[in-house]
Amino acid sequence: MEGVLIIDEDARARKQMAEVIEFMGYEPVLQAGAGTWKEKLSKTDGVYMVLLGQCGSNKSLVDVFRGIKTVDSYLPVILTHDPDSKARFNQELENGCIGTVELPLRLGAISRVLEQVKHYKRDRHQDGTPRSLELFRSLVGSSKSIQRVRKMIEKVAHTDANVLIIGESGAGKEVVARNIHYHSTRRSKPFVPINCGAIPSDLLEDELFGHEKGAFTGAISARQGRFEMAAGGTLFLDEIGDMSLSMQVKLLRVLQERTFERVGSNTSIKADVRIIAATHVNLEEAIAAGKFREDLYYRLNVFPIETPPLRERVEDLPLLVQDLVERLEHDEAVSISLTEAAIASLSQYAWPGNVRELANLIERLTILYPNGVVDVQDMPDKYQAEAVMEAPVEDGRAVVDGSLKMPRLPKGSIDLKEYINNIEYVLIQQALDESGGIVAHAAKRLSMGRTTLVEKMRKLGMSRREIASEI
Repeated sequence: MEGVLIIDEDARARKQMAEVIEFMGYEPVLQAGAGTWKEKLSKTDGVYMVLLGQCGSNKSLVDVFRGIKTVDSYLPVILTHDPDSKARFNQELENGCIGTVELPLRLGAISRVLEQVKHYKRDRHQDGTPRSLELFRSLVGSSKSIQRVRKMIEKVAHTDANVLIIGESGAGKEVVARNIHYHSTRRSKPFVPINCGAIPSDLLEDELFGHEKGAFTGAISARQGRFEMAAGGTLFLDEIGDMSLSMQVKLLRVLQERTFERVGSNTSIKADVRIIAATHVNLEEAIAAGKFREDLYYRLNVFPIETPPLRERVEDLPLLVQDLVERLEHDEAVSISLTEAAIASLSQYAWPGNVRELANLIERLTILYPNGVVDVQDMPDKYQAEAVMEAPVEDGRAVVDGSLKMPRLPKGSIDLKEYINNIEYVLIQQALDESGGIVAHAAKRLSMGRTTLVEKMRKLGMSRREIASEI
């Protein structure tokens, strides 16, 4: 069980925070004063996060914060503070901490803090470093389209410009958004996603802006919204095209004024967030149909990025499969190996679910064939392309039935030139058979000139009669 280190000079405050933390299931709770925290943090493996409170003075508070970051620069630190205190945190603390929480600690407040810490930890490696651009699975590959996406991320990441990511479901829009965030100056602050299409319109306002106690029936305590949770960081509005028109008006106001109010409050809160939106909907068509506001579209569409569907970058598929397998091997200690024929078969599939569908397939195959080798016939029927099978070799020639087949490298050494000649021989023979032995028709079937085909037939030692008939 991961522990929470509570640092505070006030023993009563430490005790109250410890009770709440233990109730949330984080134990053992490590408590320390400003002068004894180092021994508690000597081994950070079991520390999930730090609650940092009073340390005698602001200077001591900063010194303790720096000390924590020296021991583990990526350990999440949450500042605790008394709302009645006039003490203010300096910029270093505000930029370096995940967030703040008021004392006395309440279940609702610590739940929101833990959610922020979860977002912070989820996209970092075990050593704490942010995941690099090439390690996000949907950006793996060397195709021109994915290289273009990487370049656009590189150009926009360091700015605060609003970004609109366009692409089909499962193509990796959120992955692009997370890359932008973690390569920006806001990387130490939360990345908070919200799916605008998955939340009923009457609840979306509360999710985005939060509410005050008593704002409506059942509001027994105040609640932060996603804008507050993302303070200093990035708010990712997924499927923005599914947002109701009434909510679009309210969002537009926030983007224009950079302030918002919780439901049931008249107090304005500064919206210090970077907005990244994503949609699978053609927003220009939605505007024409009266389903999306044109002014909001131009606010969001400052820097558009289009994520290509997997079917348009199938050359990346082998690298994607390799990356997914390696991730499963690391996370679940199970692996599989796909044959070349299986990869070739997957390359002919349309992938309506894009990279998400590929990830689901690889996970399914590791369950069915743990640490095994997966061939075409081992995959679900819809992933088996009829044109991709192993080409057996008989009497030195590749035997192919029907349309083009994918050859497999046989065991042992081969004469590559002879092997390719054998495949050409079989394909030309098939073209001749389909064309009734007429070389001109066979050449058209193979998309080559008649004289070129005749010359190939001579080199391959094909029937002299077939050649002579065309001379």
